[in-house]
Amino acid sequence: MNKTIRKIKNIALVAHDNMKDELLDWAGFNKGTIARHHLFATGTTGTLLEEILDTAVNKMQSGPLGGDLQLGALISEGKIDFLIFFWDPLEAQPHDPDIKALLRIAAVWNIPVACNRATADFIISSDLMNQEYTRRIADYEAYKNRYNKK
Repeated sequence: MNKTIRKIKNIALVAHDNMKDELLDWAGFNKGTIARHHLFATGTTGTLLEEILDTAVNKMQSGPLGGDLQLGALISEGKIDFLIFFWDPLEAQPHDPDIKALLRIAAVWNIPVACNRATADFIISSDLMNQEYTRRIADYEAYKNRYNKK
């Protein structure tokens, strides 16, 4: 199964508290590129990004209050094209299961994920950012139907 991603991407942006400044710096540096796309973010990060980018951001709840799970739901519905998640690998997070679920669902639906600035730089500078892209998605029909047999 394939899904065509439009030229204008739906980008989810998330950052742990210790990484918010890094994400904001990265977003400000790439303002001309990312402001052309539809942006989604968890609560506080979204508010800060709106100020830096001078553009609207679709804001979810704060991560620990369910924002990570909301973004995961959007990914599973095919409404997010890629995830930029500057996470802090050295700090335990109270919502670690939600973070793991978000990263897992991104892998299930085969969306690109950047967990640090270098990877985000590679994604944002890819030629694929400015064109349609056909993303392969595994066929989960057999999985969905395995308990629906009569």
